[in-house]
Amino acid sequence: MPQPATRSRITIGETTITYLPDGFGAHNPDVLFPGVDWTTRPGYLEEGQLLLSFGSFLIRARGRNILVDLAVGEIDVDVPGVARLKGGSLLRNLAAEGLSTGDIDTVVYTHLHLDHVGWTSDVAPLPNGPATDSPTSLTFAGARHLMSEDEWQYWSTRTATMGGPDAEAVLKPLASVVEFVGSGETIAPGVTVEATPGHTPGHLAIVVRDPAGVSTESACIVGDILHSPAQVGDPDLVFSSDIAPDQARAVRDQVLQRPDTVIAAGHFTDDVFGRVTSVGDTHMWTPVDGSPSSR
Repeated sequence: MPQPATRSRITIGETTITYLPDGFGAHNPDVLFPGVDWTTRPGYLEEGQLLLSFGSFLIRARGRNILVDLAVGEIDVDVPGVARLKGGSLLRNLAAEGLSTGDIDTVVYTHLHLDHVGWTSDVAPLPNGPATDSPTSLTFAGARHLMSEDEWQYWSTRTATMGGPDAEAVLKPLASVVEFVGSGETIAPGVTVEATPGHTPGHLAIVVRDPAGVSTESACIVGDILHSPAQVGDPDLVFSSDIAPDQARAVRDQVLQRPDTVIAAGHFTDDVFGRVTSVGDTHMWTPVDGSPSSR
């Protein structure tokens, strides 16, 4: 049965990408994927709940230490009828890699949903509720904090809905330091951002290539383009918080058809790194160094 993903690593040429777990959520599947009959998709639920892993990706590229997304933060909370959310392991897993918060030179956000921004400041934002304390500092105070301008403008000009970033714990601390990056921009040797809107207006994917050009393989950190391996076999599955579902589906189709690419899907259970193989219109998820998923 599916279990939250553990720390794992891949190598693209001389660059390493390490998944750093922070926690997990046990979700009501009918809330996340409305209208889906999970009895026809055996093997994806654990005791009737859909598990999502929460974590960050550490990219080490020619002396640079980059974190992609900041997970859910140190929380342990029930959202009645929706999910049980638990986090808090990110900094311990970072330390297990021999790094401290001061060693991170860049943070890049795929988007600003609460489960991707939890370690932005020293206050973890709670779902659908105000911050309980005022933040005093950024967790990665010496790092650049990057995102798309569309993402920032979307969330900073409206009252946060459930799932959006908390104004006090996230937006306010970022306001004086945030930097905007555009699609195709290189943020480190071999590391570029790619506009992938749909789940949110300014969603980004992070593409990692070998800066030396020796390896032809690349990796794509997909953020919330994919939430579950079920979407690999059935890309029509619409996630409930996709702001533009048709656009999100089109982006998902593009990602699933990338050759020579390792997909890094941080919400997947068991294995967050894998490849997508296609036969006709059918896609299959194959964990790196594993066998094809039969689910």
